[in-house]
Amino acid sequence: MTDTKKIEAMRAGGKALGKVKTALKDFTKVGTSFEEIEAEAQRLIRAAGYTPSFSTVPGYDWATCVMKNDELCHGIPKHKYVDDGDVITIDVGLISHGYHLDTTITFAVGAVREEVTLFLERGREIVDAAIAKAKPGNSVYDISYAMEKGLKKYNYGAVTQLTGHGIGKELHMDPAIPCVAYRADKKKKLSVGQTVAIEVMYAEGSAYVVEDSDGWTYKTDDGSLSGMFEETVLITKNGPEVLTQSA
Repeated sequence: MTDTKKIEAMRAGGKALGKVKTALKDFTKVGTSFEEIEAEAQRLIRAAGYTPSFSTVPGYDWATCVMKNDELCHGIPKHKYVDDGDVITIDVGLISHGYHLDTTITFAVGAVREEVTLFLERGREIVDAAIAKAKPGNSVYDISYAMEKGLKKYNYGAVTQLTGHGIGKELHMDPAIPCVAYRADKKKKLSVGQTVAIEVMYAEGSAYVVEDSDGWTYKTDDGSLSGMFEETVLITKNGPEVLTQSA
């Protein structure tokens, strides 16, 4: 496929995935099981004419990762329910004509304290600021610095053990895009036509995450609230184009 075909495929798939993401948020209520969220994601992705992305990862058999509260990422969507006041994270991906798209949203279900509402609003603000730096000529450092700066501003912990990533023919590709800035990443320049998954991963307290006994789920070691916002972004000559925009 030419780059034009890649971009067409990823634009179409990203638009569909944005709709799936919004639909899953609306679907998630108090009492909803994680299995029901997974089943709905499978249904929506296939109804749109696409296939799930995450099940291409060796050993992972699901279309989504679903987490709650202190669980940050890679949560297996089973054996749990949504309770009133939970903060839920849904990570979902699909394949469009051989190209992967990936997006994540974190949201509250039911009544939560004001600090939680602000925690989520600020996470969205921070990832948007990072996406704005995804321009040709800029570097991975610029994206990461925007996240680090925003998280420091609000005194949230930045997860450093996991990163955003390049995306396209594979779900996870170079470059790694951390939530904190490293000088070495100034050499990793961004170019027109490049597609990246930009994600802010953060916590109210300690951002050190540990693997749960299921071998997949990562959660904060101190039990503090965590969140993640992620979009697949195309770098154009005019700047960033968010392919997985909520619809």
